[in-house]
Amino acid sequence: MTLFITPSTERLQLRQWRDSDRSPFAALNADPQVMEFFPEPLSRSQSDAIADRCESLIEQNGWGFWAVELKSTGQFIGFVGLHRPIDALPFAPCVEIGWRLAPAFWGRGLATEAAHACLQTGFSTLGLTEIVAFTAEPNLRSRAVMERLGMQADGLFEHPSLAPGHALRTHCLYRLARSAYQPHGGSAMPMASNN
Repeated sequence: MTLFITPSTERLQLRQWRDSDRSPFAALNADPQVMEFFPEPLSRSQSDAIADRCESLIEQNGWGFWAVELKSTGQFIGFVGLHRPIDALPFAPCVEIGWRLAPAFWGRGLATEAAHACLQTGFSTLGLTEIVAFTAEPNLRSRAVMERLGMQADGLFEHPSLAPGHALRTHCLYRLARSAYQPHGGSAMPMASNN
């Protein structure tokens, strides 16, 4: 039986995906501002395939890229979570932390808040010894979140999924060891259930 983990914070609930998340997620993935540091905005079918994969991995493992909702309204705002990325990455195998929120929710500390809950879950509940993050080199907003989380830059790499010469191929790698993690002042409360 899979143990399902659903981290929460003061303002946010991280949870399994729902059918009602598909439309706002597709709008987020079609937004050129959100997808500025990805190869291209996504079609509805591409977005749905990502949501299906996220849902399936949480179903299998009990954790993954969780849907994020505001506790105050129940509104879906994007995803934040932990994931095992492709083996072709030069630092794989590993577990990465990642996020993608709708622009209306940028600049409020929500990605950082949710990511702290994920780091605490990864280190305390899952027993991970290290969590990585990576993004296209020019993505300063995402890199700033990584640095606020206490992650340390560990050089550049060429993302194997992007063609040589692609403007976004060079990525920054960040790492955080469990021994170096400083829990966020706000309490993250990973909850688990056997549902």
